[in-house]
Amino acid sequence: MGKLAILQFLFFHQWDALRREAKARGVFIIGDVPIFVAHDSADVWCRPDLFYLEPNGQPTVVAGVPPDYFSVTGQRWGNPLYRWDVHEKEGYAWWTSRLKAAFSLYDIVRIDHFRGFAAYWEIPGTEPTAVKGKWVPGPDRKLFDAAKAALGTMPIIAEDLGVITPDVEKLRNGLGYPGMRILQFAFGDDPKAAEFRPESYPAGCAVYTGTHDNDTTVGWYRSEPGKDSTRTAEQIERERHAIRTYLKCDGSQIHWDLIALALRSNANTAIYPLQDVLGLDSSARMNVPGRESGNWAWRFRWEQLTPEIEHRLGRLTRETHRA
Repeated sequence: MGKLAILQFLFFHQWDALRREAKARGVFIIGDVPIFVAHDSADVWCRPDLFYLEPNGQPTVVAGVPPDYFSVTGQRWGNPLYRWDVHEKEGYAWWTSRLKAAFSLYDIVRIDHFRGFAAYWEIPGTEPTAVKGKWVPGPDRKLFDAAKAALGTMPIIAEDLGVITPDVEKLRNGLGYPGMRILQFAFGDDPKAAEFRPESYPAGCAVYTGTHDNDTTVGWYRSEPGKDSTRTAEQIERERHAIRTYLKCDGSQIHWDLIALALRSNANTAIYPLQDVLGLDSSARMNVPGRESGNWAWRFRWEQLTPEIEHRLGRLTRETHRA
């Protein structure tokens, strides 16, 4: 226990120094707050009454999402679900404390799976996949109103991807939080693809070439049937053709093409993974949704950040008035 305490002390000491240095250079840090917490976390251990648990501590129901673009069986995350009735009786004090801690570490907070505050996918704890779940209403804006009353205005980005319904849009817009747009979703056969193209962006949104759940842009463009069971060879080639036509490019520098498209959009914030800046393929993918191991292992090397890349990214940033 003593060693762990020392490691935590050193981490927070170094993080504080990093954040102060970033702020001095005009760099703001966006941190991620997942809507759910791990079953074996200190949060669940300290306050089991805030979660749906059996007397032996095992979850009665768990979190996830239904079948979608990423997985035909959905995603069974396994996180215990909140007893929102108990949270409401306590004035959402636990969540307010959590957000306060996040803002002590970051300048802006991206809330992962924001749609779960409107409604979330509840899966019986004994089910091996997410298929046999159901939608259950969340706390809606009551949680955020309570947190704002305690903490003031909170700079939040709402991760609003996946199955987005009018109630989610109403919640996000009512709170004034920017949502997300993903360029890799803008050129497929999905009827909603047009919503991810720059001409349809609301000015306040954040645009990403791809998120941590996506393949790298180069890997996505070069993907083949078999690696992505949701797309046939014909669908992949139609998608490639659509993006080449839209961008008037040949696809050889697709990562730079999408970075430039993001920067030139009217989105308030443009975000692109370092893997895309470096032009890396699927071997550098950060995360595969639904895969239990082998994620978050990629690391960059300093020598990969060449003067050529620095010059090109700097020029693009200045040309698009985002410097």
